[in-house]
Amino acid sequence: MWQLSSNANERRDRLMSRFVITTAMALGLALGAAGSAQAADSKQVFDFYCAQCHGTAGDGKGINVTKDFATDPRNFTNVADMEKRSDEDIRGVIKDGGPSISKSPLMPPWGATLTAAEVDGLLAYIRKMCNCKAKK
Repeated sequence: MWQLSSNANERRDRLMSRFVITTAMALGLALGAAGSAQAADSKQVFDFYCAQCHGTAGDGKGINVTKDFATDPRNFTNVADMEKRSDEDIRGVIKDGGPSISKSPLMPPWGATLTAAEVDGLLAYIRKMCNCKAKK
């Protein structure tokens, strides 16, 4: 059986190291891109379903809110208010609408429209708006 010279072994080892490093970097970039894509998707879902009332900044000042609007939409940027809400409360309102927690029927239920992943993405996006933690 033939044997590689020490130079050939070193070259093979360098190539393998480069391959492993390149593969790890590509995988890391792909996973990072997937996370960024999910965040972008959550923003798009929010902008489509929520921003008309809650505003694109989540401050409750959407284009549908007028002086005749029956109630003020939740301000997701209000840390003190949002820290009183558990993730389950928010998830429930997204899925079942305002009446599910004795709030306005103007907040429609999206549970039949959004996937579980989209609801979870919205929840994370809303938490990011207030930069707050959920009530335990």
